[in-house]
Parts: sequence; structure tokens; C-alpha cells
Amino acid sequence: MTQKLYIRTFGCQMNEYDSDRMADVLAASDGLALTDRPEDADVILFNTCSVREKAQERVFHDLGRVRELKAARPDLIIGVGGCVASQEGAAIVRRAPYVDVVFGPQTLHRLPQLIRDRRATGVSQVDIRFPEIEKFDHLPPPRVDGASAFVSIMEGCSKYCTFCVVPFTRGEEFSRPFEDVLTEVADLADQGVREITLLGQNVNAYRGALPGGGDAADFARLIETVAEISGVERIRYTTSHPKEMSARLIAVYGRVPKLVSHLHLPVQSGSDRVLAAMKRGYTALEYRSIVRRLRAVRPDLSLTSDFIVGFPGETDADFGQTMKLIEDIGFDGAFSFAYSARPGTPAAEFADPVPAATQQARLVRLQSLVDGQYRALSEAMTGTRQRVLVTGRAVKDARELAARTDNNRVVNFAGDAARIGSYVDVTIASALPHSLRGELLPSDSPVVA
Repeated sequence: MTQKLYIRTFGCQMNEYDSDRMADVLAASDGLALTDRPEDADVILFNTCSVREKAQERVFHDLGRVRELKAARPDLIIGVGGCVASQEGAAIVRRAPYVDVVFGPQTLHRLPQLIRDRRATGVSQVDIRFPEIEKFDHLPPPRVDGASAFVSIMEGCSKYCTFCVVPFTRGEEFSRPFEDVLTEVADLADQGVREITLLGQNVNAYRGALPGGGDAADFARLIETVAEISGVERIRYTTSHPKEMSARLIAVYGRVPKLVSHLHLPVQSGSDRVLAAMKRGYTALEYRSIVRRLRAVRPDLSLTSDFIVGFPGETDADFGQTMKLIEDIGFDGAFSFAYSARPGTPAAEFADPVPAATQQARLVRLQSLVDGQYRALSEAMTGTRQRVLVTGRAVKDARELAARTDNNRVVNFAGDAARIGSYVDVTIASALPHSLRGELLPSDSPVVA
């Protein structure tokens, strides 16, 4: 009888990628098949994220919900991976002794051995080391599900922003060798993948080793080379850092049409004083200059960002500068959060905290402004023709199709399921609060991916 694997994923696209690879590893080693019901599982994994407030408590809450399953079935394996695992390590087992394995983002490839050791010894296994490139050398080929795929090209971050735990939970920046990335992309393209999303905590800091040594390949060169791979029609990437938005990378937007007209470029604040306290390494003026140069070579570029509201010491004037930056640049969406201290980060010790009520009021104002800009840009797309990748059935109406535009908007429209995985042309008929309504052009025929 086939054993079952249940994974619950929290956090970013890197975590989604890691969860897919956990499933790949355990399918290859032990034939585990995914299930969406934890009560049916033989192995339950929580892939955690420590970016948001009280992340550890949410993990233990979820662990508490499966404790009864473990009591009823002692052979059930319960594991905790991801950034909370890196941060807490063996403390997870001390607090929840029924947890069998604790592993970090860089040791997920060791899951089969960790599980075997747990079963053989009866002792919970903890492995949260940072063995760098080893993970990628031991992962099986990724399984393809649809016409789009993530490819992790680097991990970790060396920026050490004062609010961020990533350098401590995922380690310093390290890049996969150039040819390894290209081989994975080519394999995916051969299997029908047409849209590639390059992933990294600080993805545009990529410096991949070249065969034979010499200078490493930068991110601009990687994009240019991926664009030459037969079958690849669109290239996305996330998440980028303004400090790594080089002149070469900006120039790529002017000469590589396969690179989509959407960029997520976190700014966090529009105040130079706050940016310096965050240790971001750029000023608001420098961020504006990056955007100006990008839009000079790609005028239709859709820009999204991250904002932290209520960072320690943020004044009304500081927040006003952030609002002015948003008004001037025009964002197509944002992930915005009220600041919450992450244990072990420098900012957790900063004085002059902003009251929660002030944080929340500022957050509501900021998100309202960004939402208005999003709606205006959606309205501006009405009546335009868009080339979209059909990703599956629409969420709210399974009789319809969902697709994604070049600038990363969801479009729902009536169409045949045979078009899933294809690029089609639609006319944007109307703009809804969180999506677009489209009409399939009658002259179009599916381009099978």
C-alpha cells in the first residue's frame, strides 16, 4: 500500500519550491504520494516561515493539532522544516517531544536518512546545518505539473538588514553553478514548461560559477542565456534587492522581450532615515533612479514592492515620505506589514517603538493608496489585447479558465479545458477588485505547451 505524505507550507515562493522538492525527495526514496488530508498521512511535514510575527507559536499550534494523530499512530512521522526549524532547532523537540525530525532549508535532501535514523534509533533527529550547494547535488529531477515552474538559483542572503532573520535561518548567499541552472531549465522546457520563475532570497545577487573557472556569471547573463533555451517563452524572478539592480540587469529589460514586464522590487520605506536604520544600503532617491532607468527601457513595466510600516523610530514625517514615494512611482500592488520584532535581529533591540494603533492606522492608509493604484492600472488594461498563460480552472467558477498576464495579473474567461497549459490571446473586458475579466479572441487557437 502506497504511503502518504502531507505537507503544510507557510511563507514565500522559496518555501513553496522547497515543499515541492521535499515531495520529490520522498517520492523518489520511499514512494510517498501527496495527500491533502493529514489524518491519511504516514509522514506530516510543516515547512515554516519566520518572517511574520509569532511564527513559532503558529508552528506549535499546528503541531498540537496533529499530536492526537501521533498518539493514535506512533509510527506516524512528524517533521518541522524551514526557517523556524533553523531558528529553533532542538528547542522544537524539547517543547514538542513527539516531533520526529527537524531540518533546515539546506538539509531537506537528507529527509529520507533522517526519517530512517529516527525509526532505527527512536531518537528525534535534528539537522539544521548550512551545507550550501550539497542540497542541489542530491535532489531528484523536479516533477512537472503544468506549463510553469520555479527554479531555485541561489539561497541565503548576505545583506543583514536589521529587521530580517533570513541570513540566520538560510545562511549566507550562495549561487548554483551556471550550467546546473541551465540544465534544469532545459530539462523543464523539454517536458513542456514554457514559463520559468528564477528564485532566490536575493535573486539578482546571483553569481554562478562557470565551467573552467574565471569570472562568475551574473544575473543579467543568466537571464540572457535562459531566454535562448528553446521552449522558454517567459522569464520571471523573485525576490530582488535594489542594491543588486545593476546597469547590466536594467539593460536586459530593453533587449530580452521574454523577461516579463513585471518586477517585484522591495523598497520597505521612502524615508532615508528609516532605510539607514534598516541597513538597506540605498536611499529613496537611488530607488527612484532605478525605477526611472527601468521604465526608460521598458515603459510598460509593472512594479510591485514590500513596505514595513511602523519601524522603530518611524515618525509621521518618515511615513509621509513613504506615501510620497508611492504616489510618485505608482505601484501595481504591494506586500505591506506592520513591523514586528524578529528574535535575534538588531532591530528587535531598537528603542522608540511605534504604538500598535499608530502602526495599524498607517498600514491602512498605505494599503489603501496602493490598492487605488492597482485598480487604476487594472482599469487601464480594459480593452487591451493580452497574451496569457492558461494555468487551470478559475477559483470561483470551475467552468471557466484562469490565466496570467505578462504583468502578473489573473484573468478569468470562458474557454475549453484543453487550453490549460497553453498561451492564448484574450481581450480584457473588465477590471474586478482582484482580477481581470477576459474574452477569448475567436481567431485564436491554443498553442500547446
